[in-house]
Amino acid sequence: MGKSIVITGAGAGLGSALARRFAGEGETVILLGRTFSKVQKVAEELGEPAFAVECDVGDPDSVRKAFAAIAERHPKIDVLINNAAIYEPFTIAEARDDQIQSIINTNLAGPIYCSREAIPMMEKGAYIIHVGSEVIIEPFAMLSLYQCTKSGLERLSETMVKELEPLGIRVTLVRAGKMMSEDKSAPNWDPDAAGRFYVQSKEQGVDMMKAAISHCDSVTDTFRSLLDLKPDFQVPMVWVGGRKP
Repeated sequence: MGKSIVITGAGAGLGSALARRFAGEGETVILLGRTFSKVQKVAEELGEPAFAVECDVGDPDSVRKAFAAIAERHPKIDVLINNAAIYEPFTIAEARDDQIQSIINTNLAGPIYCSREAIPMMEKGAYIIHVGSEVIIEPFAMLSLYQCTKSGLERLSETMVKELEPLGIRVTLVRAGKMMSEDKSAPNWDPDAAGRFYVQSKEQGVDMMKAAISHCDSVTDTFRSLLDLKPDFQVPMVWVGGRKP
């Protein structure tokens, strides 16, 4: 059966790539996603013992319900990967209430809710991995909410390293760079906001059309390496990014 690995945002992109990688290596993968049809499709592709659970990580009641469903089949969780996130450009002045709430709830509160439910189901040797972003270092236009939530996630991860050390649970923040995946659909962004985002990013030194990008499948190597660490070794943060071959 291998390790029991819970992955949020597992319906596409890095989340589904991690699910396929670990399931192919004999691990038991539990796929969480807000849109159940997406995670169910991946779970069916992988077959047993992988299974999908509907979960909006930004909703504490949804998270509690999801982890209760997991506990019915797997009372012990070995790994939690907090991958789910919303990435959308807009300025503070034009931000809608739902945009602000969804990004903060999903990107920052979500990992907190999921970690809170997972920790009681973990034993010594378990692992929590948060997926961060390079945007907290590199200049990006119109991403203030995304940047501040990912910055907060890094600080959360730093404190969790110390908080969970007495329990023997390791915590790592993977600051992931730009990635592409064939199963990831185009973002449903406002066309005007998207156009301004690309133009302003270029003006700030980031040409989105020319930037190096990695494939999600390649990035999964980092996560595999972390899970294979010797028990006396700790890696609080990893920064990975794409390069042009």
